[in-house]
Amino acid sequence: MRALILIAAAALATSCSRPAMPPGSGFAAATAGRVAGPAQTCVSTNPAENLHVIDPQTVAYGYGRTVYISHLAAPCPALSQFNSIIVDAEDGAQYCRGNRIRAREPGAVIAGPTCILGDWVPYTQP
Repeated sequence: MRALILIAAAALATSCSRPAMPPGSGFAAATAGRVAGPAQTCVSTNPAENLHVIDPQTVAYGYGRTVYISHLAAPCPALSQFNSIIVDAEDGAQYCRGNRIRAREPGAVIAGPTCILGDWVPYTQP
């Protein structure tokens, strides 16, 4: 009987988990129906919006009509949808190419390794 309960619990837990997203699907979803514009060195920040992770090598900024995408030079090991992003920006009013970012897991005291932002490509709905 106990084995049956454990099997049922395991089946329930796996049925509730989110399916794994194939590589590149986050980028495709973020840019769907949008047209890429010329790359920009910096984007102005808005206190109501935050950077969000597309994948370990891609972050996005903005919602609504225009979303800005920055591809990092290499995958950033700590970047995940569930981690907070810390930006070391000289000018707090802009996120720029070359700014350092780090990610911190929930409950962690020390942030992960430093990664470098790339250019920002705007994707705008026509």
